[in-house]
Amino acid sequence: MPFRSQFIIIEDNLIDQFVTKKLLKKGLDINPLYTANNGKEGIDWLIKNPNHHSLIILLDIQMPIMNGFEFLDEFAKLPEMIKDRIEIFVLSSTLDSDEIRKVKENKYVSDFWNKPFRLELLQKTFV
Repeated sequence: MPFRSQFIIIEDNLIDQFVTKKLLKKGLDINPLYTANNGKEGIDWLIKNPNHHSLIILLDIQMPIMNGFEFLDEFAKLPEMIKDRIEIFVLSSTLDSDEIRKVKENKYVSDFWNKPFRLELLQKTFV
């Protein structure tokens, strides 16, 4: 049975996009699955697609054009009707304790996951 939430992956690395898509499709039968190559594309997608029932964002930190922190700043400015029913999970390979702390302190972030994350983590979190 397919998972009911929609997902958008905001990630600039095509290999990470591919791996994350495969895990979501295999573990949760996610379809459709949306991607944005940076935070700006992610914000633009949210503005153009405000009528989701439940949306999960998988957000990278280090990206060109608009990074994950800049995305979170812009996300905070969006109308509540867009932010409502969105959960954000930050996926990163960062070891920078200041970045990790900053992510975990952000009120819009549900959790921080190290890359690469495992299928079991997806299933434990969303099933």
